[in-house]
Amino acid sequence: MKRAIILGASGQDGAYLSRLLLDRDYEVHGTSRDAEMRSFDRLEHLGIRDRVTMHSVSMRDFRELLQLISSVQPNEIYNLAGQSSVALSFSQPIETMESIATGELLVLEAIRYLRLPIRLYNSGSSECFGDTPQGFASDEQTPSYAGKGESDS
Repeated sequence: MKRAIILGASGQDGAYLSRLLLDRDYEVHGTSRDAEMRSFDRLEHLGIRDRVTMHSVSMRDFRELLQLISSVQPNEIYNLAGQSSVALSFSQPIETMESIATGELLVLEAIRYLRLPIRLYNSGSSECFGDTPQGFASDEQTPSYAGKGESDS
């Protein structure tokens, strides 16, 4: 049986990915900053909460990530964790950067350190481009519109 870790499993995308992987006979482990305190409404709504093993892990704590990956020995890791509020991302840029960029770096370092053959998927967001014009498709060449509102265009 394949094993997967979903970093940020309590969010909408993490819940749906959990269901997809469970339907494909994976053993699914999920993380949240506060797994003991959360209700995991999205997992509950999909009827899969009891089938996902949840772990409390900070994306800024290398030791916690290393221990989780070492104990679960996953075939795949899906990184959906990090700051997801656009307003908070602009008002707290350092915390946002640490939760996303530093978190991903720590995951890569844990995989490298453990020398495990793990497939890694790191999710990104079009929100990193800021308030792009309506209907504007974003790609690697897209300029940042961060902090620019419609009145600034």
